[in-house]
Amino acid sequence: MDADEVLDVLDTLADRPTWVVGGWGVDALLGRQSRPHRDLDLLVRAEQLDEVVGSLTALGYVVETDWLPVRVELAGTGGWVDVHPVVFDDAGNGRQDNGAGDYYRYPADDFVTGIIAGRTVGCVSAELQLAVHTGYEPREIDLLDIAVLQDLLA
Repeated sequence: MDADEVLDVLDTLADRPTWVVGGWGVDALLGRQSRPHRDLDLLVRAEQLDEVVGSLTALGYVVETDWLPVRVELAGTGGWVDVHPVVFDDAGNGRQDNGAGDYYRYPADDFVTGIIAGRTVGCVSAELQLAVHTGYEPREIDLLDIAVLQDLLA
C-alpha cells in the first residue's frame, strides 16, 4: 500500500477520528516511509465501526477477514486496511478487545500526531508502538519497525 492510497483512505474517513498504527504508524512518527507496507492499520472509535466499514466499502474495499470484536480487514486494489475498533472512556483512554478475554490499552496521552507524505495524521506514541511490538515472535518487518522505534526513542 503506497502513501497516496493511505491518504485516500484517510480522506474518505476524514469526518471520523482515526489513528494510524502498525508499520504506517511507525513511519508517521518517523515522518517518512521506511519500508514497503502491505496494509494500513487504523484505530477507530468502536461506535463508528459500521460507518467506517461502509465508507471503505464505498471506496472499493471488501471485507476479507472478520475477527470482530478484535479487528476487521478489508482488501482493495490499493492494498489492505486493517480496522481495529477501540472503546474510549470519558478521559480519552482507549481499549481494544484482544480476543483472549483481555484488552489492549491505549492511554489518552499516547494519542499523538505524525506525518505521512507531508500530511499530519493521528497515530500513537513511539513508546506505545514499541510496547505493542512485544509479546510475540517478531517477523522481519516487525524487527525493522522495532529498530526505527528504538532510534526514535534514543
